[in-house]
Amino acid sequence: MTTTSVAAPVVVPPVAERRGNFLADSWVVARRSLIHMRRQPEALADATLQPVMFVLLFAYVFGGAIAVDGGDYREFLMGGIFAQTIVFGAFGVAIALASDRTNGAIDRFRSLPMARGAVLGGHAAANLLRSLIPIALMSVCGLIVGWRINDGFGKAVGGFALMIAFSFAMIWVGVLMGTLLPSVEAVQGVGFTTIFPVTFIASTFVPISTLPGVLRTIAEWNPVTSMSEALRQLFGNPSGDFGADPAWSLQHPVAYTLIWIVGIVAVCAPLAIRAYQRSVAG
Repeated sequence: MTTTSVAAPVVVPPVAERRGNFLADSWVVARRSLIHMRRQPEALADATLQPVMFVLLFAYVFGGAIAVDGGDYREFLMGGIFAQTIVFGAFGVAIALASDRTNGAIDRFRSLPMARGAVLGGHAAANLLRSLIPIALMSVCGLIVGWRINDGFGKAVGGFALMIAFSFAMIWVGVLMGTLLPSVEAVQGVGFTTIFPVTFIASTFVPISTLPGVLRTIAEWNPVTSMSEALRQLFGNPSGDFGADPAWSLQHPVAYTLIWIVGIVAVCAPLAIRAYQRSVAG
């Protein structure tokens, strides 16, 4: 006599319950973004050509016309160029995320057993790595045009670490923009009209003392100014004349920049995660 064994039925849990590992899934999304960058190098123009263009343009076209008390304009310039390029980095992650939301990639991710938040984490990680490219290129280009690190190795490391931390904060600004705005075109339009002026009403390219009344007050408390001045301080570069009674933000630019970094991440990260979850719900 033979007996027939019946296999137990396989129970497949719903997709919502088949969650993966957050770090591993985030790396998958990040790796996808990095592969796109490698296959579409023209998409890196804002992280490669644009920073170098700004360095060369301002160093050689405007450098002879702008005087900086206590130093050379080209050394003054680099702190501002670093800060501006890092702020512009918010565009990259915002455009990438908005593109994924409109081309169906997010819907495909939702059908996979991925950890919640892996898409945002992956985009943030990829763009943090991407931000190292312009920092490296601008450093080399700056050395070529005459920029120097004059205040020791330790402070220089602190300067580069501060740039990476500020990049991380600006990435979450970009994540929030890419989540809230409906399309790539909207990101470009809104981002350009809001972020671009912020980088110019600051000591990015000119000393604070050259700005008139209200604009000077705005620039004194602008985080782009404090980031620029923090880098000049850490790299031992000239800052120009702050006047007889400078604002606290100018006297302590590193501390003020760190406050902004913590504040931006604390506000933008939760809002971005909540907005993303609402946008993909249902």
